[in-house]
Amino acid sequence: MSLDDVRKAFDLTGRVAVITGGAGLLGVKHAEAVAEQGASPVLLDLYGERAREAAKTVSLQYGVKALGMGADITNPAQVERARDRIIDEFGGIDILINNAANNPKAENGSGQQWTRFENFPLDVWEKDIAVGLTGAFHCSRLFGAEMARAGRGVILNVASDLSVIGPDQRIYRKPGIPDDQQPVKPVTYSIVKAGLVGLTKYLATYWADKGVRVNAISPGGVYNRQPPDFVERLTQLIPLGRMAQPDEYKAVVVFLVSDASSYMTGANVHVDGGRTAW
Repeated sequence: MSLDDVRKAFDLTGRVAVITGGAGLLGVKHAEAVAEQGASPVLLDLYGERAREAAKTVSLQYGVKALGMGADITNPAQVERARDRIIDEFGGIDILINNAANNPKAENGSGQQWTRFENFPLDVWEKDIAVGLTGAFHCSRLFGAEMARAGRGVILNVASDLSVIGPDQRIYRKPGIPDDQQPVKPVTYSIVKAGLVGLTKYLATYWADKGVRVNAISPGGVYNRQPPDFVERLTQLIPLGRMAQPDEYKAVVVFLVSDASSYMTGANVHVDGGRTAW
């Protein structure tokens, strides 16, 4: 393979990439990543106005056609309408990035004893599973089926380092709070992310003969002005000694959704500063 062939393998010109949770911190970065390589990103988010503003910014910055859409991915009828509009606008769907998830921030303070397993509310469980897993199911089923019919496509599920390890609840502790009231990373986060890895393996084998590849990425924590004590505790668990910057996942996203990873399917790629190696 020549150098030009390698470069072409990363080229996404003319492809259409649907990104759920597209208006969020990483959703926008995923959109930027594919737009930098020539793809047209479709930012799908519950907050439609945010998605439209983010798409407008990406379009202006990278010179590609981008679309922002409001949709509740837990509602299959809304996902169907989004699919139909995307096909009307672009003619097809080449890439799906299942990025949407609820993610309560246990690191942001006290008064979150509801996050503890013994107290965890059933309605929160159901909402988190609905967004992170059922939403990914709806999108994979509806968008992935279009790819299978076309004989080509890529699904990338955004999991987490907590898809393969349990959360170290010590990093969320707050001084002066009784043990039974300490905030913790909610159980649903681990369940959703581990479930996405399972969905990845299932779909990778299910649609292999249809030309649809399915992989997962398991990012580590992204620095986003979290409390200094939390950052210090977390970085002690990471061999590289720091959290990720928001742009540091762009290259691996492009790799996994492009032809550069043409012989990869069913994989869960850890990009966590080495945390899961310890």
